Amino acid sequence: MSGEKTAKSALESLNKALTRLENAVDGRVEKESDFADAEEEVQRLNADRSRLAQELDQSEDRATRLEDANREVSRRLVTAMETIRAVMDR
Repeated sequence: MSGEKTAKSALESLNKALTRLENAVDGRVEKESDFADAEEEVQRLNADRSRLAQELDQSEDRATRLEDANREVSRRLVTAMETIRAVMDR
């Protein structure tokens, strides 16, 4: 009977060890899946960041062009007003 208890005890220990191993493997697989999901999210964020940076550059270029055009229009209006004043003063 002692040998039977020892074998039964060994089988129980083996089953417990296998259960712990399965749980550890499942945990590892889940962590790797989470890591892969996080890596994909980082890649998406980097792509968004690049796109937004490009859009920002384009917007800044457009704003600069509009400021330049605004200065030119303002300069021309001043010139036109001065010309009109000069004509009216004659």
